[in-house]
Amino acid sequence: MGTGMGTRIARPVVAVSAVVALACAAACGGGGADQDGKSSRPTASEQTTAGPKEKTPTQDGQDGQDSHDGQENEDSQGSQGDGTSDAQKADERPLTKAQLKKAALVTADVKGFEVKESDGADLLGRSVPAAPSKCQPVADMFLFATDPASEDGVSRGVAAKDETDASVHTFALLSYESGKADEVIDGLRSATKNCTGYRHAGYDYKGVKALADPDLGNESVAYRMVASIEGAQVPVAYTVVRDGTTLVAFSSMNLLDADKIEVPAKLVEAQLAKLTKTTG
Repeated sequence: MGTGMGTRIARPVVAVSAVVALACAAACGGGGADQDGKSSRPTASEQTTAGPKEKTPTQDGQDGQDSHDGQENEDSQGSQGDGTSDAQKADERPLTKAQLKKAALVTADVKGFEVKESDGADLLGRSVPAAPSKCQPVADMFLFATDPASEDGVSRGVAAKDETDASVHTFALLSYESGKADEVIDGLRSATKNCTGYRHAGYDYKGVKALADPDLGNESVAYRMVASIEGAQVPVAYTVVRDGTTLVAFSSMNLLDADKIEVPAKLVEAQLAKLTKTTG
């Protein structure tokens, strides 16, 4: 009875400590997320529309003519198409926040687990500089921030209903412009091969290790590390999967048994299946 009670107490206590650490990391950093949980980094569209450059009258006239000619060419070629079907173009668009919410797992979707709003949902997408910088993609994933930035995102917390299971899981669904999610996976794959440890917002992370490719979705990457949080050594595992222009990212902490640290394949597969069902 004593051991069971200790497990019941330890899991929420350490989990709260982890959330406090995340909050501190976000608050101390230079990045920030908006109220909708969108990444603080500017999106590609925001970067390209940062502001107009000054033009001379001659340039204005030339630009106007070029724009007119370009529109005529576009109109004349529109019926011919560019070889990409409307369905393919739709698949390349980033999912909206409403679509991501609809696609996210809920408790009824996975037996044996409880899914709820993530305690750090308001911190989603915050980026804090890591040292060395080659570890930045790994460090950013702690709060599901990425470079390139996601267009929208939602996150949820998951815990096993079995009180003896000390695992705590968090996942995020992140949407991107075409090609950007691929870049995030490439960055993570490179970082997990070249980064072994780093310092991030006053906390130390060590033992960064790439794991076997889960071979999920269009492409995937998995890795683990040990985080020093409020004096506790907490092993953390990650699985990040690209499905089209969407990333499904899971992190898992086992607060009592480091040997059991893993992202449950059952959760990842259930989330991928629901994503396909609700958006495909």
